[in-house]
Amino acid sequence: MSPRDDLALIRLSRQSGEYSVTAVVSRRAAALRMLRVDDVDLVEPTTRTTDPPGMAGAILAPWPNRVEGASWWLDGHEHHLAVTEPELGHANHGLLTATDFTVPERRRDAVTLHTAIAETKGYPFALDLSVSYRLREHGIAVTITVRNLGAAPAPVALGAHPYLRIGDVPTAQLRMSLDADHAWPLDERHVPVGRVARTVQDVLVSRSPRHATYESSAPGQALAHTLTAPDGRRVTLTADAAHRFTQLWITESLPADDGAREAIAIEPMTAPPNALRNGAGLRWLESGVTWTTGWSIHLSRAAPRTPAEAEPRRQPAESRAR
Repeated sequence: MSPRDDLALIRLSRQSGEYSVTAVVSRRAAALRMLRVDDVDLVEPTTRTTDPPGMAGAILAPWPNRVEGASWWLDGHEHHLAVTEPELGHANHGLLTATDFTVPERRRDAVTLHTAIAETKGYPFALDLSVSYRLREHGIAVTITVRNLGAAPAPVALGAHPYLRIGDVPTAQLRMSLDADHAWPLDERHVPVGRVARTVQDVLVSRSPRHATYESSAPGQALAHTLTAPDGRRVTLTADAAHRFTQLWITESLPADDGAREAIAIEPMTAPPNALRNGAGLRWLESGVTWTTGWSIHLSRAAPRTPAEAEPRRQPAESRAR
């Protein structure tokens, strides 16, 4: 047994022309723990621990983010969830963060992970859930499929928690563009307190809010969120139209494989925080119905400069003489 076998890591690789793409997925939380194109990391690598630090890459279901006070109401009955964020008293990031998925299908460049959500405290519904990762030429595509196994309609929201990165470029030097036209301000307990129009789309990460929720109100359109390095390289997270909400989280010290560093999570979500309480974005799956959503991450390299652009511009002799 190798030193890392007990971590249940699944390694994927693909060679596509001149590009090499590698990834690591863990059975724990079906999390994306590493994604690299050639020698450029696109997410923070966190392959040295069983639990994903800071929820790095984790799949979040049947709700992402927080349920305020770990309780919600349905048909006049209050449901009490397990408190998983004790410092604030919330239930955070769903029911799968400590779950080890099974691996029913695996290839060199793709893997499918599976689990079931049984009726449990605070969530009396049964779901079947699978997550498929497939390497692409410059990144990875992710598909999440959930099916209602119960007799009654089930409330479902999905999300993921990738920390994006562009190689060794410090996070603060990246420019961020989020595909959103509204923001949901959060209070000191990280709970939404309203919805406001958003005007600024492109900012340096160092000038961005550290923690916020965003929404795109354009119906039926895929979203594309980007980080851009000073040299022009760009990492894009593209999410289908179901993921019209996005959570931004910037942490000062994520324990990545190459050392603790500032890291930025851009989290695609089908519903905002507190969805079980406020109903926003919540999808009610009828008995036996299947819902499939997806998102992807890919690298775009800076276009090479032409010889004319690379050559320093020279002034005419008469100009230099002055």
